[in-house]
Amino acid sequence: MHTLNFDNRFLRELPGETPEHSHPRTVNGVLYSRVDPTPVAAPKLLSHSPEMAEELGLSAEDIKDPAFVEAMAGNRLLPGMEAYASCYGGHQFGHWAGQLGDGRAIGLGEAVNQASQRWELQLKGAGPTPYSRMADGRAVLRSSLREYVCSEAMHHLGIPTTRALTLCLTGESVVRDMFYDGHLEDEPGAVVCRVAPTFTRFGHFEMLYARGEIDLLKRLTDFTIQRDFPELDPEAEDRYIQLFHTVCERTAELIAHWMRVGFVHGVMNSDNMSITGLTIDYGPYGWLEDFDPAWTPNTTDAQGRRYCYGRQPDIGRWNLQCLARALSPLINDQDAIQAGLDLYESHYARRFREMSAQKLGLAQLDEDSDIPLLQDLFTLLEKMELDMTLFFRKLAELDSQSPTNDVVAEAAYRQDLWEAHQGELTAWLDRYAERIRSQEEPSEKRIQRMNTVNPCYVFRNYLAQQAIDAAEDGDSGPLEELMQVLRRPYEAQPGMEAYAQRRPEWARHKAGCSMLSCSS
Repeated sequence: MHTLNFDNRFLRELPGETPEHSHPRTVNGVLYSRVDPTPVAAPKLLSHSPEMAEELGLSAEDIKDPAFVEAMAGNRLLPGMEAYASCYGGHQFGHWAGQLGDGRAIGLGEAVNQASQRWELQLKGAGPTPYSRMADGRAVLRSSLREYVCSEAMHHLGIPTTRALTLCLTGESVVRDMFYDGHLEDEPGAVVCRVAPTFTRFGHFEMLYARGEIDLLKRLTDFTIQRDFPELDPEAEDRYIQLFHTVCERTAELIAHWMRVGFVHGVMNSDNMSITGLTIDYGPYGWLEDFDPAWTPNTTDAQGRRYCYGRQPDIGRWNLQCLARALSPLINDQDAIQAGLDLYESHYARRFREMSAQKLGLAQLDEDSDIPLLQDLFTLLEKMELDMTLFFRKLAELDSQSPTNDVVAEAAYRQDLWEAHQGELTAWLDRYAERIRSQEEPSEKRIQRMNTVNPCYVFRNYLAQQAIDAAEDGDSGPLEELMQVLRRPYEAQPGMEAYAQRRPEWARHKAGCSMLSCSS
């Protein structure tokens, strides 16, 4: 098997501990605890990402090597691997939660590929750590499959994200209460290998600030600039301001992309925010289907809807304020912090406008006429319960010379609402067609512009549940076919039309197909 080249700077350059046991406890004065994965009974490779394997310099034969499969399930460490769990805190649902940390994720080290790119490997579901609190450190197949597939699906959508290399079965059962209603069930266990340039979160900095460990905060921040932000000058006097401004801009870019495709993270706690602007921690996420800005995929968030689709831009800013507070001992300049938050607002607004223009097939968005056109569309989508993904994809097929409602009929979930608002839809399409004609460009150019940002395929929750059900029955075929389709989300793929359909009615309220809990 090809040997991965590990250069574990996080462990080498920052302080950690080597505890005698992995029992949950408060950990002070360090950034990580060395802890080995807990071996499983019968590791089996269920799936892997060829694209991520290629990034790491691994062949298909390497991936299938028994020694590699054992490493990906947590049964052994390969040469150069050093196992650890990192310590961080965070704000959860708006409240400081104290120490959190990698409760069921165990890092394996930093692999450096032939292009000198650094990739951290991390096993999720690999057993208890000092940060597991009262949990068992394991993960079930349903949550692991959802994270594995969505990580790669988001990458192919062009959205900044952590990646996934492998999905392994453990041959063991894990007891879970899926809806927190007292009904415990045995579920098949699994381990997913997550991959990212870094898994450092806002919460790493918040934890050090909260404990008053300012020297360690400075040390971590300098390390982060040097390793993860090569575009910044690590010797500059204003390097911490530069870092904060860069994080603000990257976070704005990320959330603009989420809004573009209708992705709802579901748990935008500050510990689930990547310092490098990646989508991280795929739990109860989902895609908008019938358009509803107040929709959240998280049952825990059902009452307050703090993390619903429409609030994601505001929550992004709120989390950046938490990060700013954590960095305040290093940035003694409130104007510079405010400038960073203003940069977040302006960058998000600009990118949202640009992406909205592309979604509508416009070369650019006119503030006076196109913003009302867009706002009226969102109102109509919500009022008619139209599928966001299908509507924008089908809109590209509109004949601007003779627009008709039929072109977007497939996006309708409720016939009564479709019929009740036909006149409003006709009026909007007429306005839109007139705007298209005013561009005086070939329709092919507009269609191409739209189809590069409006996906044909997204990882809908009911598709995920179908793949989970099949995998639990021992059939990985649907999972692999789904992965194949999601590799080319912007291309119509003959024979794969079933993956581009709106959510079927039977899935509207079915467990796992609409809202989900935070349960693993």
